Formats: sequence, C-alpha cells, structure tokens
Amino acid sequence: MGSITGIVVIIIGILASVALHEVGHMLPAKKFGVLVPDYAVGFGPALWKKKIGDTTYALRAILVGGYVKIVGMYAPARPGTRLVGRRGKVTLAQEAREASAEEIPQGQEHRAFYLLSAPKKITVMLCGPLMNLLICFVLSAVTMVGIGAPAASRTIASVSATIQTSEGEIASPAYEAGVRPGDTVLAWNGTPIETFAQFQRAVGATPEGESAVLTVGRDGTTVDLTVTPVTGARGARYVGVTAGYEYVSASLTDVLQADWQMFTGTASVIVRLPQAVWQVGRSVVTDEQRDATGVVSVVGVGRMAGEVTGDSAALGLRDTRQVVGALLSLLASLNMALFVFNLIPLPPLDGGHILGAVYEGVRRQVASLRGKEDPGPADTARLVPLTWAVGGVLIVMSFILIVADIVKPISLS
Repeated sequence: MGSITGIVVIIIGILASVALHEVGHMLPAKKFGVLVPDYAVGFGPALWKKKIGDTTYALRAILVGGYVKIVGMYAPARPGTRLVGRRGKVTLAQEAREASAEEIPQGQEHRAFYLLSAPKKITVMLCGPLMNLLICFVLSAVTMVGIGAPAASRTIASVSATIQTSEGEIASPAYEAGVRPGDTVLAWNGTPIETFAQFQRAVGATPEGESAVLTVGRDGTTVDLTVTPVTGARGARYVGVTAGYEYVSASLTDVLQADWQMFTGTASVIVRLPQAVWQVGRSVVTDEQRDATGVVSVVGVGRMAGEVTGDSAALGLRDTRQVVGALLSLLASLNMALFVFNLIPLPPLDGGHILGAVYEGVRRQVASLRGKEDPGPADTARLVPLTWAVGGVLIVMSFILIVADIVKPISLS
C-alpha cells in the first residue's frame, strides 16, 4: 500500500464521521417535530440531491465536512430587549434572531427548535457528539476484538544457527538440538507451556550448563529435544529461536477501558489546548522541537495515515491486518477528539448550545418552584458576539496547526 491509500481512507473516514455526527443531530430533531429542511455532506454546488419528506439530502462538491439545517435556533427577542446598538445599527443578536425567523416557512412556526423543552434541546445537541463516541467505540471494538493485537505465539518462526555470547559466537542450542521453524513449543522439562513468554521465563530459569527437555509439536506428533540454554552477550539466557506471532482478541471490557483512557487523555489535551497550540506555533518559527505527542490538525492525521500505509515496515506493522487496525485506531481517536471537543461549553460548539439549554431548564424550573410566570425560551442569540469570537479563535488555531503539520509535521516513526 502507498501513502495515498492511507490519506484517502482517512479522508473518507473523516467525512463519514462528520456526516454521522450531523445525523446524530438530525434524527432526534425530526423525532421531536422540528423542521429540518437540509442535510448535506460537503459544501458548495450539489452533485446529487433528493428530497425525502421535509428534508433535502445532498452530496456537495467540496467534501470538507457537512451540515444539517435545523430551523428556528434562536427565539424572538423578549419585550424590552435592546435591538439597536449605540451607532444605530441592529445588534448581532437581533440579526441572528431575524435570520432564524426568516428560515421558518409560513405555517411551520410551531416546528421551530427554540420551542422545544430544555431536555429535548439537550438531546438534539448532545446526540451529535454521542454519535462520534459511538463510532469510536465501534472502531475500537473492531480493532481490538475483531482484528486483535499481534502477540508472540508458541510457534517457532526461525532458528538461529549461531548466538553471540560474551565469549564470542557459538552454535545455537536450538539449532544443535534440531529445533525447526514451524515447531510449536508444548513443554519445558515436562511443564506445559501456554505462551511464548512463559517459555522465555522457563529458559531463563534453567541453571547455567544444565540441559532441559523441550517438547515440540511437529507434523501432528510430539518430539522431545534436549537443549542447553546459553547466556547471551547481554546477560540473558537464550536457546536461539524467534517466535512467530498470532492475533489475540481483547474483551469488550478491555475496549471500554481503552476508550476511557483515550477519553481522559483527550480531555487533558483539550483542557490545555490554547497552550498546546501556542507551543506548536512557537516550534514553527523557532528551532524548538515539536512535541511528538502534541495536538495535530486533520492534515497531521492524514500524514500519519499516509505513514501507516506507505511505511508500515518502519512502524513495525507486520501485515495488512495490522495496517488496517492502525488506520481504524486513528479514526477511533479522531472521533473521540470530536466527541470531547464538541462538548466544550462555548458557542458555536454543541457544548455551548447544551449549556444554553441547561440554563433555560434551570431558569424555568426555578420560576415554577417559586410560583412565577414561565420566563420562556432562553435568549441564546445574545451569545452571538461570543460565537463570532470563539469561531475566530478556532480558525486561527486551526490555521496554526495546519501550517505546522505541513512545514514541521509529527512523524509516527
């Protein structure tokens, strides 16, 4: 496989992840009766589109993401709200309210998003990130349970003719004893051997100069061979064989533990994201080394995928099965990053909308408990200036990471 293969796979994987993220928003919104007029993969001119029910589904030319249009995101201004700024211009918040109102077709006003209860709003906004979490779990399960991890097997892959010791090069004990590639280690001095690691420990525990009976499986029969381990140049005990490998599947419990570790690791990176991006930017304009475990953009992820398929041997990936597992692991970690990142409680991220819905729910509940009039939907349009500010910061951070991944990329090797 060449580098292009990995890059193409990761691009398709990212598009699918974003598309399913938007599906996560769309399905509960439609379930709750909200009007969802558009769902698209990509931006720009439509290559294909079809209207089903109220929603037009489209595949667009610029495949850099996707979106779902949910009408009526912002509630109308409450009486007494300032609609015009100091210079006589309509405020950004009011512009957002008006644009939101214009999206709603006549006679469909009851299907606006802002009319949903707070729990339903939270559900709609949370299901997008939860879709990425689900994708992460599925990919992790396929990788760890379906593909498995390579582990040394009891089958002998090769037998060295000689071994280097502190006294020089000598004949390999296994070679002299008649061990052959393809033999399966069954027992050492009568003790059954279940793993190659157990075999290594048994060899290491054999006293200097003593021989042992190695029982191997060969062509459907068992063969007993007398082997005398020697001490290699590094002080360890050897017989001169190399293990083959086999794939061992993990349990779903292992998958959950691995995903939890991925979550906590990703969350710790997100918490210090501004500092991490600053360090990346500084490394670009100075001779400072870039942190090999630091943050990367989608360009960096693509480069890593290219390494996986283009230089798999240098990364210690033995076969196509391991390469596929590595690519799926990259996509799993990317989806975990999308899950955690989108939960940041700032607009325009999903976490910002969730926080607004939580505020609305708490405010309405407090008013109910105090016997006061329902205050109605929260005026989240007032956060539009913050939305623009956060969006600008995210664009700058993305630009820094993309430039860094081009001029000073992180290499898996």
